[in-house]
Amino acid sequence: MLATGSFLVGGLSILAAEAPAEFSKPAWLTDCSVGLKESYDNNVFLSGVNPKLFPASYAVPAGGVAALPDVWSWVTTVSPKLGFNFAPLLGDGQTLKYLSFAYTPDFAVYHDQASESYNTHRWLTSLKAATEKFSVNADNTFTFVDGSDISPLYPGALYNAFTTSAVRERRKQLQDKAAVTLQYDQERWFARATAALTYYDLMTEQINLTGYQNYCDRADVNGGGDLGWKISPAFALTLGYRYGHQYQEQYDFSPYSSSSDYQRVLAGFEGKPWHWLEVKVQAGPDFRNYPGNTATHITPVNNISPVKFFGEESLTATLSKADTFTLKGKQWQWVSSTGKIPCYDASGEASYHHQFTRQLGLDLGGRVWSWDYNSGNLTTCRRHDLQYTVNTGVSYVFNAHVSVNAGWSLDLGRNNEDDIANPQAREFDRQLVSLGTQIKF
Repeated sequence: MLATGSFLVGGLSILAAEAPAEFSKPAWLTDCSVGLKESYDNNVFLSGVNPKLFPASYAVPAGGVAALPDVWSWVTTVSPKLGFNFAPLLGDGQTLKYLSFAYTPDFAVYHDQASESYNTHRWLTSLKAATEKFSVNADNTFTFVDGSDISPLYPGALYNAFTTSAVRERRKQLQDKAAVTLQYDQERWFARATAALTYYDLMTEQINLTGYQNYCDRADVNGGGDLGWKISPAFALTLGYRYGHQYQEQYDFSPYSSSSDYQRVLAGFEGKPWHWLEVKVQAGPDFRNYPGNTATHITPVNNISPVKFFGEESLTATLSKADTFTLKGKQWQWVSSTGKIPCYDASGEASYHHQFTRQLGLDLGGRVWSWDYNSGNLTTCRRHDLQYTVNTGVSYVFNAHVSVNAGWSLDLGRNNEDDIANPQAREFDRQLVSLGTQIKF
């Protein structure tokens, strides 16, 4: 848009066009961008099974697909993003720090495997407010995946647990993840109330067929509080308690499911012991209570009142202006997405970012993930699966509006269960390479 000015010529006022006025993004518009990524996936279904192990015949439900090894596809993903922070419009920023809403969808097209194409619609909301002594933080991510409502079928039910979980994320479903904290601060201590929700509503058809992936609805909700003792203004020791419930849907054609109640006592520390290091750790016993068996329901566990370890850790080290190192981990008792027995879920990941110049950056990462199902008492469900992931990426920022990135990742699924026939049927290798660009407005 051109701005105008005027000047006098012989007593007459003449209008003249000035240079274009530079557009300034309003403070409440935090993000307006679109990303485009082209990827190559050399093992779409994360299967490594030798076809010699497949049954002589198997049935694939109408509209479904057989998940075979080394099936590849080119994938195009378009990812627009629109974000708002309404705090500048509602106050002076002293009490209401942040009130944001963002819509971040992904539109993914699998050119060579049409059954795997999906659209993910993601809505993120966040609230941060504080007075001299009180602060509140609330975050919610609501996701709708518009994908196939028919799950894949793995011939002979031969797969690694991480195989089916990756494919599940492309199926039709709702997810909701929320967390709320209210904290009261004093000079040497603080008290904090907290609540959290994780919810999955899987909308795929449930079919009682060997190898077909039935995905159950699941949820975890808990609430409690923490007391903190400030060792320094930026670092504290904590003691906390949580009471929660986990829900696992029972299929119409099966008597098994593993819903439970739990209580946790957590000790930890959080904050910045040094200016360059930020940490948060909470860990302690998880006292679990599973329901007893009835005429219509069986809880397939070895112990209905086990004590498990819960831990959640994060560490961010800013080693220099150009180097950042991050560690994250979580260990907890959860329920499997395919029903029946619970799973002990343990993971750890590390990432490193180096900024060579203002434009050029490098990312390196790795992850180890373990799913142990041996707290269940069904011999047909003996399983302990692992996944190892390494990844790297390079990004280049041309200017404030345009950047490009390239990435590579390797996933290795491995069996960790002894004395089972054909353990290689639970293993896979998958490589994913990508090239993308992001345009910011």
